[in-house]
Amino acid sequence: MMMTDSQEKNHLKAASRISVFLYWGCGLLMVIILIIDLAIPLGVAGGVPYIAVILLSLWSPQKKITIIASVICTVLIIVGFIFSPAGGEMWKVLSNRALALFAIWVTAVLTLQRKRLEEKREKAISDREKALEDIKILRGLLPICASCKKIRDDQGYWNQIEVYVHKHSEADFSHGICPECAKKLYPEFYKEMDSESDI
Repeated sequence: MMMTDSQEKNHLKAASRISVFLYWGCGLLMVIILIIDLAIPLGVAGGVPYIAVILLSLWSPQKKITIIASVICTVLIIVGFIFSPAGGEMWKVLSNRALALFAIWVTAVLTLQRKRLEEKREKAISDREKALEDIKILRGLLPICASCKKIRDDQGYWNQIEVYVHKHSEADFSHGICPECAKKLYPEFYKEMDSESDI
């Protein structure tokens, strides 16, 4: 189904509003998580909640928002590592931060791949619907003259078969003449052709 210009403008306005909401929502969520991360000791896995920001960014129609959010969350995890109060064993601190980074990027990559596949599926469905709208199929009984082969349309007018089929389908015609009609209509020309082909 095709959108009109006003529907398309309304759709773009709605998408713009959603994007603004998501920018602010992701930013606010990142700030809250960073404040909590800076308040707790290093041994606690304070970077893992950034996955919520990545999942929130997926609501945006633009894929780049998810990538930007992933990069910013990565930087904030590093900032949290540098400025959080000391605590815990260093190997636990490093492994928690590494796991948080891994979780963020795996979530981003897998969800972006799924989003891309979903977009391809939606495009295929849209293309199929458009193709179905464009297809014209002749169905039912067609009243045709037994002599001249004209077809009667729904209004009762008689049309040449080529005109009728062209109006009701995507078919075009090119004209030629079959051998039987050539013999009947142009016997002298057909005899010449027959004698040349025998040679």
